[in-house]
Amino acid sequence: MKTKILIVDDEESICEILSFNLEIEGFEVDCAYSAEQAMKMPLEEYSLIILDVMMSGKSGFKMAKEMKESPLTADIPIIFCSAMGSEESKVTGLTIGADDYIAKPFSVREVVARVKSVLRRCHKEGDSQILEFKGLRVDILKHKCYIDSSEVALTKTELEILILMLKNPGRVFSREEILKRIWKDEVIVLDRTIDVNITRLRKKLGEYGNYLTTSQGYGYGFNI
Repeated sequence: MKTKILIVDDEESICEILSFNLEIEGFEVDCAYSAEQAMKMPLEEYSLIILDVMMSGKSGFKMAKEMKESPLTADIPIIFCSAMGSEESKVTGLTIGADDYIAKPFSVREVVARVKSVLRRCHKEGDSQILEFKGLRVDILKHKCYIDSSEVALTKTELEILILMLKNPGRVFSREEILKRIWKDEVIVLDRTIDVNITRLRKKLGEYGNYLTTSQGYGYGFNI
């Protein structure tokens, strides 16, 4: 299976030249011409995202921040490729969580080399995006949860909560943290809504629901 890369840039010429050269190197490449368009795509299916900073509408910085706040996309490597080449811009991009920052104008050969470098660094041993604990397994790319090979039907919210917990075993997340990471600014959510989702998830996980613990006055965690 080819490694999938998404290029997000409002300059079609940039998208064309990068996709052409990356495809020659054996990658499967898609393009989006705005952050809004990209956010509607199944981002979790991509192994790396090349992201412009200055675009009409939502900026690349804001898109990257939203990705890093979602359990489904937090681990996807990001390379900023921008005309904003100042030290301040680079620091901002790397602070958000980008894996590299390339200033325009750039050398296509350099971009390809950096893409390969980031992929080697971030996907050692063919990282399959699988989270496992005993007989519990979550396939992040396929959005599926299994217990002893039997699929467990989870809602998108329940799956994202479980991914967050499995990626951070032993850590207790406050309701405020869960709200910020899972619901973000989409809707007004009451603490009770979070409790209900946790309760439903715990029930669906059967014996593994016992590992999804409540710390009174603090929040929830997954203790192994």
